[in-house]
Amino acid sequence: MPRRSILSAAERESLLALPDTKDELIRHYTFSESDLSIIRQRRGPANRLGFAVQLCYLRFPGVILGADEPPFPPLLRLVANQLKVGIESWDEYGQREQTRREHLVELQTVFGFQPFTIGHYRQAVQLLTELAMQTDKGIVLARALIEHLRRQSVIVPALNAVERASAEAITRANRRLYDA
Repeated sequence: MPRRSILSAAERESLLALPDTKDELIRHYTFSESDLSIIRQRRGPANRLGFAVQLCYLRFPGVILGADEPPFPPLLRLVANQLKVGIESWDEYGQREQTRREHLVELQTVFGFQPFTIGHYRQAVQLLTELAMQTDKGIVLARALIEHLRRQSVIVPALNAVERASAEAITRANRRLYDA
């Protein structure tokens, strides 16, 4: 029997939604001089733009942009403007899959991003169990987990893993409450 979902489709979508106001875009995606110096080490405008867009997605919402996924147009425009390259450069990025993979490895190394592991999962369930003692709202737990992962520079896993950790925390909290 399939497990009951603790998040609605709209809640799932909202968890990794990109900022939609200019102020939020600027707040999340403005590069420091240090960032720009690292980005400028890439060869050609397409690689600089691609590397920078991947960095943006890793920072917020905390995920890896899929190979066939186009970036959010307002984000792409903002990044291209900061780098002084045309947005059409994106079309040339990642023609070699190896380039994208190398950039992701480098981004993880240089900026300290970590993949989500079983250790992170266990820590997440433990952290969320305390919060689940106060609420059984899946969206509250999932948001708390994603915010925690972003602060720790951990790449946000697939939403089903976030939902599973939240559901497990609710179950543990309920057991604790009923055993008390």
